[in-house]
Order: sequence, then C-alpha cells, then structure tokens
Amino acid sequence: MRGFLLAVLLMVAGVCQAQSVQVREVEQDVQGVKRRGQQLSVQLDPKTVEKSWKEYLGQKAGRVKTSKGVMTVEGAVIDTISTVPMRLLSTVGSDAQGSYVWWNLDMGTAYINKNGTPAEYTAAESFLRGFARKLYRDDVFRQINAAEDVLQATKAEQDRVVKEANEIQLSIEKNKQRRLELEAELVRNAEELKRLEQSVQLNMQKQELSRQRVHDMEKSVDAVRAKLLEVK
Repeated sequence: MRGFLLAVLLMVAGVCQAQSVQVREVEQDVQGVKRRGQQLSVQLDPKTVEKSWKEYLGQKAGRVKTSKGVMTVEGAVIDTISTVPMRLLSTVGSDAQGSYVWWNLDMGTAYINKNGTPAEYTAAESFLRGFARKLYRDDVFRQINAAEDVLQATKAEQDRVVKEANEIQLSIEKNKQRRLELEAELVRNAEELKRLEQSVQLNMQKQELSRQRVHDMEKSVDAVRAKLLEVK
C-alpha cells in the first residue's frame, strides 16, 4: 500500500515538475557587475531551495563560499558541463513565480551562454533540471513523511479511543457483576434476617418455657419447705 502511494505521489510530482520547472537565460547584477547566466524557477519555499542548492553544489561542484547572499565556487568541476574548472557564481531568491536559482559559469575563456557555448549551455540547463527533480522528489518525500506522521498520530488516537471504549465496557461489565453480587447479597441478608427473626421468636418461647419451669420449681421447693415445717 505504501509503495503504491509513493508511486502515485511521485507520478503526480513529475507532472507538477513538468508544469512548474523553467530554465531561461537571465541577466543579474551580482557584486556590482551585470552578469548573464541561467535561472531556474521552481514553485517551492526559497529557504528550502537555498539550503538544498548549497548542499547540491558542495556535492557536485566543490567547496561553496557564501558572502552577502552570493554563493561562489572557485575551480568548480562539473564534468557533465565542462572538462575545465570553472568559476561559479550563484544566487537564490523569490519572485512572483515562486523561487529561483540563478548562476553564472566562467570557463576562463568564455561565460556559458546560449549563443556562444550552446553545448555547455544545454548541459548546464540539464544540471539545473536535475537539481529541480531532486527538489521535487525531496518535497514529495517530506509530504509523505508528514502524512505518515499524521497517519501514525491518527492511529495512535484511534488506539487510545478503542482502548478507552474497551475500558468503559469492562467497567460496565464489572458494574453489572457487582450489581448481581449485591442483589444476591441482599437476598442472603433478607434470608439471614428472616432466620434471625425466627431465632428471636424461638428464643422468646424458650425464655417463657424456662421462666415457667423456674416458677414450677420454686413452687415445688416451697411445698417441700412447708412439709418440713410441719414436721415436729
């Protein structure tokens, strides 16, 4: 199920990428100098794009230095674009279309541009598009992870609610059992009360019989005493 969801999301991301990725030749004022370079436009958060782009350049081109918003790679080596080291300048920003990555590549003898170095320009464009694909893939994975976090939280809440329902049901069953026990105890108490009341009645009868016997014995003793008094 997760694999199917991932495939669907990646397919959707591919469609979005094809609609939103744009590379064009743009002139920018960098470090007080107007420079012509390539600009990649994507519909993603500029902070995320800047962080990813710096890491990507560090992996693919060389050590990146950043000063006043300008990234520089001296002696950048990108074999897919040029066989000679280049000086790379780059900026990341945002505009009405979303976020952009702009760069200028100096091969020492020429700047890469569409008319003067078409082969290198196309290769550089492919490099930027490869970065854009990575951006969108990473974004999709972030969305998947966020969705899975929500799913796990939802499942945990569901488990909690089910556990709570089970505990309530268990309490109800215990309550029913206790009620039955109390009802049985009340029946036993009523029977015990009846038995005790009967015992009280029997005891009263025994007391009456005992008093009668005592009375009879006293009369007998008095009769004997009277006879003794008659003896001279």
